[in-house]
Amino acid sequence: MKDGYDSFEDLWIWREAMEICHEVYLCMKDSRNFKLKDQMFDSSVSMPSNIAEGFELHTDRLFIRHLYISKGSAGELRTQMYLAIRQQHVPEDIGKNLINRIKRLAAGIQNFIAEREKKSRRKSTQKI
Repeated sequence: MKDGYDSFEDLWIWREAMEICHEVYLCMKDSRNFKLKDQMFDSSVSMPSNIAEGFELHTDRLFIRHLYISKGSAGELRTQMYLAIRQQHVPEDIGKNLINRIKRLAAGIQNFIAEREKKSRRKSTQKI
């Protein structure tokens, strides 16, 4: 893919999503609420996985679609983190820090989507 990114590993949104995923695993590993834990693991893994999958498809349209899915997973994980804090599966300070990081990640994904959409529109108008 062009635009200065040779691989999805070059994207800060992917790297941050991986870090958040790792931290979710650490803070939930001992939880006995298996349903919530599994859902949190799934949504946290979905964030970097969809960024990577979309990148590897090598089309703006499919990449943008996967970025939206990743952003949706961020919203899902935030909701689950609020619940994990309330049910005392995650300490409040750690959970709130993760929620803030997830919000920043979601904003970063949205900004990346906007840039990709802009570039995609420019490409399509240049072909006419």
